[in-house]
Amino acid sequence: MRWTLLFFVFCTSNLAQAAKPTPDQQHSLSVLLDGFHQAAAKADFDDYFNRFSEDGIFMGTDASERWTVPAFKDYARASFEQGKGWTYQPLERHISIADQGQTAWFDEILDNARLGRCRGTGVLTRIDGAWKISHYSLTLLIPNSIAAAVGEQTLQADRAAAMPDNAS
Repeated sequence: MRWTLLFFVFCTSNLAQAAKPTPDQQHSLSVLLDGFHQAAAKADFDDYFNRFSEDGIFMGTDASERWTVPAFKDYARASFEQGKGWTYQPLERHISIADQGQTAWFDEILDNARLGRCRGTGVLTRIDGAWKISHYSLTLLIPNSIAAAVGEQTLQADRAAAMPDNAS
């Protein structure tokens, strides 16, 4: 019983550290994320990538897409230089903050003309007084009514990718 009580106190004290951001924090974090999406839509390379921490990670929708910031820059540079970015319109966002206001995490529902509804999740870190994106993950939102069909297509694509080049 004593261990159960200690465990409960430990868990609830850690949960108490996470809180809703103050209105000022909410505004600052929303400006960062809204600007992130606007910079991508405008193909503004510097503005987009300056919003990441130096050791930031971007997780794309494909299983192979785990990008460090330098690798993601290399990937995106040619598209951005041609004025081709990507447009995700935020529809809904939830932000929590912890670590005495130094760390925040969020989830957002986004709309994209080609992919439909997506979800962005991530971690924001306060570095030298400025908020930076330390981790961003983009996922497709698949309605349950078609999830099995999409799952089957994914399995087929994974199997095809695993086949040797000379297999038919």
